[in-house]
Amino acid sequence: MIQKKLDALSQMMDECRAMPFPNGFRGLDIEDQDMVMLDADTAGYASRVLKGPLPKPSRGGLIRLVGVFEKVLPAISDEYASKYFSHARDVAALAAEIEAKRDK
Repeated sequence: MIQKKLDALSQMMDECRAMPFPNGFRGLDIEDQDMVMLDADTAGYASRVLKGPLPKPSRGGLIRLVGVFEKVLPAISDEYASKYFSHARDVAALAAEIEAKRDK
């Protein structure tokens, strides 16, 4: 079961990497969140989840990251950027789901 989710996470990450970062969002803060760092944090956590279980402090960071997306997404009016960051949120959410299953 976890392997299927890991495969899906890997595929989603590949899709995300293939998408260009949204124009005008470099150096932009939304809801006090740097959008480049939000993107980078998502990639970092997801890459680490693919390699194995996260340490407990990192699990908490991943859960907080998913919450950050819930704050910033409603504030994005650009259609492409909304799609891009929604996809990144889905990557983070799947990574968090995988970590939750590893705890059991």
